[in-house]
Amino acid sequence: MRTISILAMFASLVLGAPSAGAHAYLDRATPLVGSTVSSSPGQITLYFSQNLERRFSRAEVRNAAGARFDQGVSVSGSVMRVSVKTLPPGTYRVTWRVLSVDTHTTEGAFSFTVGR
Repeated sequence: MRTISILAMFASLVLGAPSAGAHAYLDRATPLVGSTVSSSPGQITLYFSQNLERRFSRAEVRNAAGARFDQGVSVSGSVMRVSVKTLPPGTYRVTWRVLSVDTHTTEGAFSFTVGR
């Protein structure tokens, strides 16, 4: 009986793992994660692995001092675009939280640098 319980627990762990792949994860971004760009981009584009629910997805762009530079977010399918003010030279952190069409929420952050 104990062997069956252990096998059932192992099977549920192995079979349950693929469901995590259904969440919307950040696939890539422009500017690239961790990159340095020579001038301020007009917007930041985030590409996700799954379509997003527009009304429940958001992002912020802040400098090292914590000042916000984002001016609005638009979502189309699996792509989120964040309009930004002109970014002076420095490092910026993009923080995002999205709800995918499968009703799972994911969040994360990355940084990039302007003109250094």
